[in-house]
Amino acid sequence: MTSQVVRAAPARAAAAHAPMPLAPARPLIGFGEVRHARLRPAAHAFAYATYFLMLPMRSLRAGAAAAAALPLNRRGWLSFHDCDHGDGRGAEAGGALAWLDELLAQHGVHDATGEAWLHCYPRVMGYTFKPVSFWYCHAADGALRAIVVEVNNTFGERHCYLLEQPVYGMELHTAKRFHVSPFCRVEGSYRFRFFVDEHRTRTVARIDHHDDEGLLLQTSVSGQLVPLTRATVRQALWRHPAMTFGVIARIHWQAARLWLKRVPFFTKPARPEHFVSRDADAPH
Repeated sequence: MTSQVVRAAPARAAAAHAPMPLAPARPLIGFGEVRHARLRPAAHAFAYATYFLMLPMRSLRAGAAAAAALPLNRRGWLSFHDCDHGDGRGAEAGGALAWLDELLAQHGVHDATGEAWLHCYPRVMGYTFKPVSFWYCHAADGALRAIVVEVNNTFGERHCYLLEQPVYGMELHTAKRFHVSPFCRVEGSYRFRFFVDEHRTRTVARIDHHDDEGLLLQTSVSGQLVPLTRATVRQALWRHPAMTFGVIARIHWQAARLWLKRVPFFTKPARPEHFVSRDADAPH
């Protein structure tokens, strides 16, 4: 009897430490606000209502999450397409999730095997422009392991910032490497803060841009998260029927306002040599 107990104990201990299977998560949609403020050389601020997706990409890929309300890689009033992210690969090549896993592995992050939540804009009536998307990459135990900030500019270019060992609520730093606005030089640093409550009912992402003179820009996107259903999709389309068209229109309208305020204009530099910038060498 004793020998049987001795043999069984290690088996129970091993089971206790075995990775838990990924619990399927459901897609969410957020309703909230984008805010932006420039402090100098001319004060300039705006805020507008918006909505966005919060997608559990591993659950979607495994087919464990119901996405009947969100067409994936096909047409719809509001839809998601893998080719809008990463290196543009389609679902047949593993899609955006395969790209993310390759990126993390290339930079030594091998333990982000838990859920990968993607905060992004959808396509609306087949069109999208995604100024910034956030990939929240978790370990198998649910701990936040990395955040990938995926940035697009209006010149059709894309760049990613990899934030390693992040903590919700903690200020994270990275050097600015990518041209976004002709009214800002590619210099200084970004300071990020991310908040997602325990039950995923609210999220806030803040990005502050600092240059040699200090704080220059403050930007945030926040919202209440609710299940993505046909009813909440109809609500989004009813409130903002041409939301993604409005994103690009507002970018150009705010640029015109800055030009009228005589904010200096800077020529676009060459894109960064590397597609991914890491936070390891960021100024603090």
